[in-house]
Amino acid sequence: MTPVIFHIDVNSAYLSWTAVEKLKNKAEVDLREIPAIIGGDQKARRGVVLAKSTAAKRYGIRTGEPVANAFRKCPNLVMEPPDHRMYREKSRLLMEYLRTYTPEIEQVSVDECYMDFTSIASRWNSPVDGAMEIKEGIKKQFGFTVNIGISTNKLLAKMASDFQKPDRIHTLFPEEIQAKMWPLPIGDLYMAGRSSVETLKKLEINTIGDLARADLNLIMLHLKSHGRMLWEFANGIGTSEVQPQPEQAKGIGNSTTLAEDAVSVEEIKPVFEELAASVGRRLKKAGQKAGMVSMEIKYFDFRTISHQRQLDRPSSDPKVLYEAACGLFMEVWTGEPVRLLGIRTSKLTDESEPEQLTLFDVEIPRAPDEKHRKLKKALDELNARYGQGAVVKASLMKRPGDRGKEENVRDGHGKN
Repeated sequence: MTPVIFHIDVNSAYLSWTAVEKLKNKAEVDLREIPAIIGGDQKARRGVVLAKSTAAKRYGIRTGEPVANAFRKCPNLVMEPPDHRMYREKSRLLMEYLRTYTPEIEQVSVDECYMDFTSIASRWNSPVDGAMEIKEGIKKQFGFTVNIGISTNKLLAKMASDFQKPDRIHTLFPEEIQAKMWPLPIGDLYMAGRSSVETLKKLEINTIGDLARADLNLIMLHLKSHGRMLWEFANGIGTSEVQPQPEQAKGIGNSTTLAEDAVSVEEIKPVFEELAASVGRRLKKAGQKAGMVSMEIKYFDFRTISHQRQLDRPSSDPKVLYEAACGLFMEVWTGEPVRLLGIRTSKLTDESEPEQLTLFDVEIPRAPDEKHRKLKKALDELNARYGQGAVVKASLMKRPGDRGKEENVRDGHGKN
């Protein structure tokens, strides 16, 4: 049976949920219909834009930009403070409602989830009909709107739900990829962070289609394993399994919520350095080495993303963990403010376990040059004339006292 996966995303969740609550309390104006944002301190105008209305978007206001910038663009902008307790409650009620259709729900953030629609698809004439019922039911029961993306795997469903908003249903089946996804800017591809996009544009890869048609070896030369993943995503290759319950973590890790949202690499690297030192200490204390490093980002709006990498060899060295985490971060960071950072290790092995050497760990003998060939020939001739061992390299000669040491070792009296 072909999988049918939905990605359900609340439209401008924080602003929508705030608007619904205010309307319940007899507000005269719907925040969704005027230039409005959810942001920081109203008087000091600090912080960043967490959510914006469609009307605010017309002024060029972007999610993640400083609130002060937003007011410069639109002086009559209305701003409301965030209420995360209320958002969590709205999210809980939404997920409960969706589970009345199927328990196969994987929540990935406070305002979005995946639904495996496969087992219940036969109840409707088409997946679009089922999505329409769910979308309209949410609007009627809760008063806010969602976008629903439909495909055969989570990646394509996610990409589809990000098409035109709000209150829309979009399909992105494999046969629709070339027409619907390939013309999009490369920055619209899931997991294509700012650094990766800059690298791809230098290679004259400007659209998702450009990447899909590019030589994979060239992409991996510049972006390594992350490049392979992006190339696969551009070709619609992604996981289709919805995981209703989070997997039990098997590893050692640490994360920290920042006192203030970080907006630059200079702010972020010291955090990773501390986390790597902490995780490294815990690994050593447990007598373990990690074969896999995972990096987690939680953005200012509570969207969470993680990215992992297999190490060349298992390690508990904080420097190795730090460099891996920083590299993973740069591959996926969108440039938006960061609220939380984390490092987790997995594929643990005992630190005493022998390592499988790679080609780069083995010292490959060099071909002798002319000088050394002549020297070796002369040594062979002298040993042939006067007996083997008559001439030896100085580094192989026994020093005075060596014989006594050898005898002590053989007798079991050597020093530890």
